[in-house]
Amino acid sequence: MRKKISQSLILGFAATLLVAALWLSGLLDRFESTPWMWRVHAMWKPSPATEKIKVIVVDQESLDWAARENSLPWPWMRQAYNPVLDFCRRAGAKVIAFDMLYSEPSLTGVEDDQTFGAKIGEKKDFVAVFFMGKQAKQTTNWTANIPRPVWKISGAETFPANEPGATFPVPSVATNAAMLASVKDEPDDDGVYRRATPFRIFDGQTVPSLGLASWLAARDPKDREIKIENGVMQVGGTRIALDSQGRALLRFRGPTGTHHKYPAAAIIQSELRIVDGKKPVVDPAELKDCYVFFGVSAPGLKDLKTTPAGGDYPGVEVHATFLDNLLEGDFLRDAPRPLVAAVALLLAISGALAILFCRNGPQVAGVFSGFMLVPLAIGFGAYSGGLWWPMVFTWMSGGFSMLGAVILSYATEGKQKRFIKSAFRQYLSGDVIEQMLANPDRLQLGGEKRELTMFFSDLKGFSTFSEKLEPPVLTALMNDVLSDACDIIFEEGGTVDKFIGDAIVAFWNAPMSQADHALRAVRATIRCQRKLDERRAEFEGRAAGLPMRMRIGLNSGEVIVGNMGSRQRFNYTMLGDAANLASRLEGANKAFGTYIMVAESTWQQLNGSVPGREIGLIRVVGRATPVRVFQPLGLSGEPIPPRFETHSRAMQLIREKKWAGAHDLFAAIQDDQLSEKYAARCAELRDGRLADWDGIWNLTEKG
Repeated sequence: MRKKISQSLILGFAATLLVAALWLSGLLDRFESTPWMWRVHAMWKPSPATEKIKVIVVDQESLDWAARENSLPWPWMRQAYNPVLDFCRRAGAKVIAFDMLYSEPSLTGVEDDQTFGAKIGEKKDFVAVFFMGKQAKQTTNWTANIPRPVWKISGAETFPANEPGATFPVPSVATNAAMLASVKDEPDDDGVYRRATPFRIFDGQTVPSLGLASWLAARDPKDREIKIENGVMQVGGTRIALDSQGRALLRFRGPTGTHHKYPAAAIIQSELRIVDGKKPVVDPAELKDCYVFFGVSAPGLKDLKTTPAGGDYPGVEVHATFLDNLLEGDFLRDAPRPLVAAVALLLAISGALAILFCRNGPQVAGVFSGFMLVPLAIGFGAYSGGLWWPMVFTWMSGGFSMLGAVILSYATEGKQKRFIKSAFRQYLSGDVIEQMLANPDRLQLGGEKRELTMFFSDLKGFSTFSEKLEPPVLTALMNDVLSDACDIIFEEGGTVDKFIGDAIVAFWNAPMSQADHALRAVRATIRCQRKLDERRAEFEGRAAGLPMRMRIGLNSGEVIVGNMGSRQRFNYTMLGDAANLASRLEGANKAFGTYIMVAESTWQQLNGSVPGREIGLIRVVGRATPVRVFQPLGLSGEPIPPRFETHSRAMQLIREKKWAGAHDLFAAIQDDQLSEKYAARCAELRDGRLADWDGIWNLTEKG
């Protein structure tokens, strides 16, 4: 156990450090795209703020309508947007934010710009945008004829948001707008827009993003305080966690169109119809008290972004999503890196440890499957709690660690298990071998003291078989007889120690513990005899008519059991006096005409569950202490055969030394050599030919 824990710690730390290096270098970011998309799609839903944000887009339908009905080519003349402003104001919109760059004078002349600017200036609800960055080289300083905003963000200077250049909208737009905003945003390294930059700095001036500017434009100038402390941006009552580049992590509400989207053509037509006293296409009440964003979505206008919510997400909807998150106060935030690393390390260590305890391929596959689901659950759970969790990092650290555990297990325990299977498959059942594989450390050169139930069997008259049968016939016959017996021993969970000619040596309760080892052994002996009875006619026919009988002796007791031999070659076997007694009992069957003899040490453990009879007290060669032995007469639940029902009463009379009565009872049992032997002894005692008897049979031969 300690060894496996140490190995899992090493594998877990090594895998986590390796994957952490890849993670911190940014090499894993591209692989996070798919699991990120899973979470967004599975958990997106509109917020209460979603209904208060509307989007008007110049889609392909609007472009076609303008060209067909009004002969307006793209870009439209500036005055074409006036009906949009009139409709939004008629509806009572809070803010009108245009994601349109009016950086060049109108193609139709100065008057077009002036008219549009005048329309903008009718109310302080319009947010205009300008472009900043390396490509914006119109100016490197704030334009003198455009007033600087009077508000600022406290702490903004701590973020790398300074822009080298800017392209401002034409003065008539810039000077009449309530706010100027930045529309610059950059995707992650894989080209997916997941984050938005709330502000940028140009020429020392803080410039809000279009989404933040829309929020500011709707508020009283005295209530626009924004500050940044410890990487957190405080906007009103909303806290926005910023990454090292000053970006906020967006929580997308749904696919494109989740913020109700209107074609620009429908809005323009509605305003014109209202002016003409007709019913509008769009009810102005739908925009009441709403933040309205205006942008483009036609593919040819090239403002479609790839986001986790879809690959054709209009850029204006990204700004709308930022405002939605701001109003609802539920921006996502990156999970703390130390926490991510700690969880990844824990999963890597526990995954490796679980693999090291696996015993087969299906178990390994199950562990891999189970542990691969854990990062998925963590990722989804964290998302619901507002955290972005790097699932790929957690997956890879656990996966590498478990893969290392598989390789290590194959190289070490796998080798050991292959050795165990090879060494034990000849004398253990497959089930027992599998149990051993779970505890390979128990197999050591040497042994341990343990109580076993030992089985010794031998075929009656085997020397006669050897003399009369040709070697091929004898070999085939013995293989069949011994295979039948060994199959039963294996089925009962026994261990076949060895074969000695026609003899089988087996035992129970090792190498794996078996609380019912005595019952298993007795059950095996009965089944072996019954199997031989089933095939006796066949076997005797193949043995030229020679009788086929098997004697079995059983004893339970403490012996030394283990792998014994040299380091190059050894056998799993047993040594001890208790084993010798089992061997003697097998031979003792010959003296009584029985074929199963079970020592009292084994019989007592059956607790009367097996029907049988007492054979008596015997003293075998080499042992001074007599042992009481028994003969099982059936399996558990089976009755004692009727002809043996008087046996126990006869044995009681023997103990009481009532020889005449015992003789009569034994003589009444027909066709039973044991009863005949007792009847003859009782006759000697009854007639005085034998003065007395202590009830012990002293055997003079080993059997």
